[in-house]
Amino acid sequence: MKKPLLDNKIRRLRFDHDEMTQAELAERVGVTRQTIIALEAQKYMPTLVLAMKIARTFNVTVEEVFQFAGEEEDKM
Repeated sequence: MKKPLLDNKIRRLRFDHDEMTQAELAERVGVTRQTIIALEAQKYMPTLVLAMKIARTFNVTVEEVFQFAGEEEDKM
């Protein structure tokens, strides 16, 4: 089975918004800093609600934050 992979521009968007810290973004969207770290490292797929909160924080669309990158074989 294959699962979709997402690329994201969270780090770039944080930098472009007055060098917002991971902790500041986490507080604004209601998650931990560790969640933002995992998202930026592409080790965690966000829920739709979280993706929308992040996009809204930066005043961009979800597609401007997250891009479909292809598929990866599921190891299970």
